[in-house]
Amino acid sequence: TISKIADALGFKSEHVLPYGHYKAKISLDAIEEGSASQGKLVVVTGITPTPAGEGKTTTAIGLTQGMGRLGHKVSVNLREPTLGPIFGIKGGGTGGGNARIVPEDEINIHFTGDAHAVASAHNLLAALVDNAVFRNAIPDFDPSGIQWSRVTDASDRGLRQVIAGVGGSGYGPLREARFDIVSASEIMAILALADGPDDLRERISRIVVGATRGGESVTVEQLGVQGALMTLLHQTVMPNLVQTLEGQPAIVHAGPFGNIAHGCSSILADKLALGYADYVITEAGFASDLGFEKFMHIKTRQSGLLPKAAVLVASARALKWHGRMPPS
Repeated sequence: TISKIADALGFKSEHVLPYGHYKAKISLDAIEEGSASQGKLVVVTGITPTPAGEGKTTTAIGLTQGMGRLGHKVSVNLREPTLGPIFGIKGGGTGGGNARIVPEDEINIHFTGDAHAVASAHNLLAALVDNAVFRNAIPDFDPSGIQWSRVTDASDRGLRQVIAGVGGSGYGPLREARFDIVSASEIMAILALADGPDDLRERISRIVVGATRGGESVTVEQLGVQGALMTLLHQTVMPNLVQTLEGQPAIVHAGPFGNIAHGCSSILADKLALGYADYVITEAGFASDLGFEKFMHIKTRQSGLLPKAAVLVASARALKWHGRMPPS
């Protein structure tokens, strides 16, 4: 059960909030009570991948299991999977073969509800932005200047570009709009970079949602809705604990994409794990020319946590692919 994994890593029982038998959220109080002598952070990156991926997640999990067998106190920190890739060509985000984190089905689908909470907050903000335009709550707010989309967890091609407000004046201004996937939400990226609830609230308040006709930015703080958004997000700041197939701890938290965001799991997850494990293995999304650079330039600068080593995953398949050689 997840309580045994939490005990092995050193979490107090009052800091563990179980979600069933095999997954839990960990209170941020555990970060404050972690060891002052922190563990070593290792980041896994890779060669520019082929469409099938090169196995960074599998390598990160396998390395964690190997170090666990050698008797080291180790944790693997990964991003949360998202439904779009799961039901697309890429598949799940829990590793492969014997190097997997479990329970796979629950991690890949719904998990502890973080993605749902992010989607709810994102779409609530979209509704509040439209309402602010309709009620003229922000003087001269330009409907054509709205920059805040809506999100859905499925990769729904028919919603990528839509016309909103078709029902008439009572339904808001007629304008072009779009739906993004939840992992592409700015709120998901903010969650991964936040240092706690107060920092999350402050970052959310600075989100730019549109512009006035005079070109002035309109922010969440001007709308005065950051409290409402935090009501939906207050549980999401707590990292999620699961395990590898061989029983090592796995902390899976936040899931921003690497192409439109920084593609790394949360800073809070790393701070939590480093206070209890001797080694923390984490992953930078996409390849070294994208995800690893963003890991160093964005996440490391925000967290102050420098990796002690990097693992580069490369494959003959990728070398052949990029060299335009046949795969055989």
